[in-house]
Amino acid sequence: MTGMPPSQAASRRGRPGYDQQTVLNIAVDVFNRHGYEATSMGVLAENLGISKSAIYHHVPSKGDLLRLALDHALGGLEAVLTDADATSGKADQRLEYVLRGTIAVLTERLPFVTLLLRLRGNTEVEREALERRRAFDHKVASLVEAARSEGSIRKDIDPRTTTRLLFGTINSVVEWYKPGGPLTPQKLADDVIAMVFEGLHHHP
Repeated sequence: MTGMPPSQAASRRGRPGYDQQTVLNIAVDVFNRHGYEATSMGVLAENLGISKSAIYHHVPSKGDLLRLALDHALGGLEAVLTDADATSGKADQRLEYVLRGTIAVLTERLPFVTLLLRLRGNTEVEREALERRRAFDHKVASLVEAARSEGSIRKDIDPRTTTRLLFGTINSVVEWYKPGGPLTPQKLADDVIAMVFEGLHHHP
């Protein structure tokens, strides 16, 4: 570490002075392009423009890079569930807050969430991450159930179907959303919430 500002370190990508976050950002990009299993430390070193030994200065193994990346994605999602607006009030309002928060995390940490959603569970690190993801999904499903029970969302659709469609809609964003484009994260969240809660029919 040289103590230079992170922005300057990031701009120098593989040269002396880069930091762990820069290594992680590039590693996640490589994992997403080539697949985690197919990416060796040699491939990472090549993309960073440094030696393998220089990577080991920051992380002990490829698995540790994966763990850091997945924790960045999951930590953001889990934090949404602990916010006051997610834990008190009407269930439909809590559900909307969590969906908006999920979309915010997804757009802010897009490469990291993309990596999370593509996991296959072939390593212990992946299995631990998948378990945390299932726990998150279960809590959102519980909010759907609560909103259904309080009568704030329709009861004629199976809650499991509702939950799957919610996750399917939001998770698909990683495949097509382009940060910095004309569709802002706020407008994306507004559009998803409008479609989910109000449907596509025009209401004059």
